[in-house]
Amino acid sequence: MEPLKNIYTQRFFEEFSKSIIEVFPRFNKKQFITTIFDANWKNLELKQRMRHITLTLKEQLPKDFSKMIKTILEITNQIEKNGTNGQSFEWMFFPEFIELYGLENYKIAVNAFEKMTQFTSCEFAVRPFIVKYPTKMMQQHLQWSNHKNKHVRRLASEGCRPILPWAMALPALKKEPKPILPVLENLKNDESEYVRRSVANNLNDIAKNQPEIVIKTAKEWFGKTTATDKLVKHACRTLLKAGNQEIMPLFGFGSVEKIEIDKFKIQGLKISIGNYLTFSFDLKNNAKKDLKLRLEYAVYYQKANGTLSKKVYKISEKNYTKNSVAKIIKKQSFKPISTRKFHFGLHQVAIVVNGVEFDKFDFWLV
Repeated sequence: MEPLKNIYTQRFFEEFSKSIIEVFPRFNKKQFITTIFDANWKNLELKQRMRHITLTLKEQLPKDFSKMIKTILEITNQIEKNGTNGQSFEWMFFPEFIELYGLENYKIAVNAFEKMTQFTSCEFAVRPFIVKYPTKMMQQHLQWSNHKNKHVRRLASEGCRPILPWAMALPALKKEPKPILPVLENLKNDESEYVRRSVANNLNDIAKNQPEIVIKTAKEWFGKTTATDKLVKHACRTLLKAGNQEIMPLFGFGSVEKIEIDKFKIQGLKISIGNYLTFSFDLKNNAKKDLKLRLEYAVYYQKANGTLSKKVYKISEKNYTKNSVAKIIKKQSFKPISTRKFHFGLHQVAIVVNGVEFDKFDFWLV
């Protein structure tokens, strides 16, 4: 698959430069593109390339921050006039102008965020402002949660996520997320699923450090509308994977007293890197009624220090008929991937039903 960083091609910068010149005629296109594709360009990863674009473009813009931002916003408007959708990922270097040069210009920066995020998302760029101006910025996020534009409303939630992937964390909100809750309360019934999904992701972030807050919120919100129920379920995915027994009943996952795992078999106790762990078992519902079951399996991976690290994978989530036996066969890949380093030695696999783990079985990666 083509690396995402390769979205920045010669053609991209040619087209981008046309839009810049239309609003900023003294722009030197040749100098800009030559500086972009410098000797180090090939060595830069995606976020490094974005930062390089920001710094290179800044060299030709007005030095005064307010004039710089005015020019940047005019450029983004022109890009849209020329028929390009700004919400695509490649334009996310624009908010870096506000992030890098606006921290001491709060009012101008906040107004710029509100306009810029309607072109391209600003959730990374607002975070240094939340750290520096925690009270003012959370009040601003609350205001944005009532904005008429869905992209601004999404920023209200997405920007203050305590643990946003690829972004700086917000330690104060990880420790005490209560300032986020009024924002999410305003957005829980938002007409846009795009916004509601951000609310779910924010709650899921909170659940990783303050699960009791999310459990309480989930119980208060669940059962009102189909859309909010979907939001709550997505918000509780970390709690469900962790087998939290307080949240399980909310989604209809009850006792496993009448559940039995039988005939568990692993095809070969030694697995070579690059191959699959194949295992099978019978799931018996011995109850006299149908049961809704969340069926998963956990793999305990060997770590470099000799301990085991658990990761849970979902099999199914459905009703199992009373007095029934279901035959389950699964494969787990041990092909090398960039997000996991495999270590030789003892591993384990276990079946998990409604968050309750049954017996673990050993196998070895060789």
